[in-house]
Amino acid sequence: MADARNVLGTKLEVCSISPMTGFYRDGCCSTGAGDFGAHVVCAEVTEEFLDYTKARGNDLCTPVPAYDFPGLKPGDRWCLCASRWKEALDAGVAPPVVLAATHASALEYVSIAELKRHALDLAG
Repeated sequence: MADARNVLGTKLEVCSISPMTGFYRDGCCSTGAGDFGAHVVCAEVTEEFLDYTKARGNDLCTPVPAYDFPGLKPGDRWCLCASRWKEALDAGVAPPVVLAATHASALEYVSIAELKRHALDLAG
């Protein structure tokens, strides 16, 4: 995973260590054979997105101590499932993304143009 690439083709950067995110809980949106949800989109969650995903059956706000999950609040960065981010995009509530911390495999679900339109870290 040390050679993981982001959607820009460069080294995958850390998404968040507070809260600690990633399928492997290493702060990065790395992926592997066991990551069936493809937790590869580094997003800065919004209240609208958190409400949306809760309504869709995935409550990301409520802490789950058994899984060392603190619960998210607007402004937290989190590695989201690529398919859920795309679903939120189609519903008009996609949270902004950090391209440098979004794994290249996200491009199997969404286009680079869609990601760039929602990018926090796109210069110019």
